[in-house]
Amino acid sequence: MNVILLEKVQNLGNLGDVVSVKPGFARNYLIPQGKAKPATPENMAEFEARRAELERQAAEQLAQAQAAYEQLNGQVITVMAVAGDEGKLFGSVGTHDIAEKLNEAGFEVERKQVRMPEGAIRQVGTYEIDIQLHPDVVATINVDVQAEEKSA
Repeated sequence: MNVILLEKVQNLGNLGDVVSVKPGFARNYLIPQGKAKPATPENMAEFEARRAELERQAAEQLAQAQAAYEQLNGQVITVMAVAGDEGKLFGSVGTHDIAEKLNEAGFEVERKQVRMPEGAIRQVGTYEIDIQLHPDVVATINVDVQAEEKSA
């Protein structure tokens, strides 16, 4: 199925590209999310009429992401977790916990923006985590996982 992209989609294409994708991907993700439209002649004409507006919106989103990058990159957040004697956590620290701590610190970050390719953190220590602010902008933060003090 051919679709025209209304915004940059990572690993697929840029604004205005006509790409061929599987029908399920287009029908279940790209079109409902507003990232693409079917590449019909009517939609192509409508896109060309709106191209300047869409490019301006994309530039604004990139500028906002770069401003957020300047504030966020290199930040250190501390997460307290219950851990055993060897530093192994009871449970784990995941994307939700990191996004929550960043929001408490005043940064607007959604859970889906937190990139943890190795999976959840299950050990006490300091970890570098990527935050995907925009398809072109990735900030790196340090997450310091510490064991909570045990109460008697």
